[in-house]
Amino acid sequence: METGVCVLHLFCVTTPATDREALNSAVADARSAGCQVITAAMLGHKADVGVMAISNDTAVLYSLQTQMQRAGLEVRDSYLSITEVSEYAKGLPEEALRDRLYPQLPPEGKPAFCFYPMSKRREGHANWYATPFDERTEMMMEHGKSGRAFAGKIVQLVTASTGLDSHEWGVTLFGVSLEIIKDVVYTMRFDKGSALYGEFGDFFVGYLAPIDELV
Repeated sequence: METGVCVLHLFCVTTPATDREALNSAVADARSAGCQVITAAMLGHKADVGVMAISNDTAVLYSLQTQMQRAGLEVRDSYLSITEVSEYAKGLPEEALRDRLYPQLPPEGKPAFCFYPMSKRREGHANWYATPFDERTEMMMEHGKSGRAFAGKIVQLVTASTGLDSHEWGVTLFGVSLEIIKDVVYTMRFDKGSALYGEFGDFFVGYLAPIDELV
């Protein structure tokens, strides 16, 4: 990729054939190829293991995915996206733009993990893409202000997935606790940009943990 990196989320369940050593090897191989691999213990019925892999080489991501399946994990859900700088964030400092394009994760001291996809509505009474740019920018500024109230407690990465997956963006949150993740999502849903235009997919929630502890 010329700008940014690919982000692959995999949500898996363990099986009787799950091989701990093979999974450790799969993650180690990906990391040795320059891929960031974040793993989490997932809560609820949707998955046992969550994997977030970040790389500018899709072959490395595919290799990790296939090796994990061969090691006995069953992929129940997945999401593919790429990092980007939003058109509403062009004026941010260079460091902030770099963090969006080339994130270094996971952040220290924020073990709670959450991922969900989202899109903007295209309905007659609420069509985001028929709304003037200035109005959209104002709503995004309001959204950002709400998020900044949780500075130091939440790290967010929003990645683009139009044409790549079922929604338009993937949102990954790292928080100091699940309560903080609940609070930030609840607070930001009252912003006009979310309350009127937001559409959300399934939420996947858990806590960060090394892959060998998860199986």
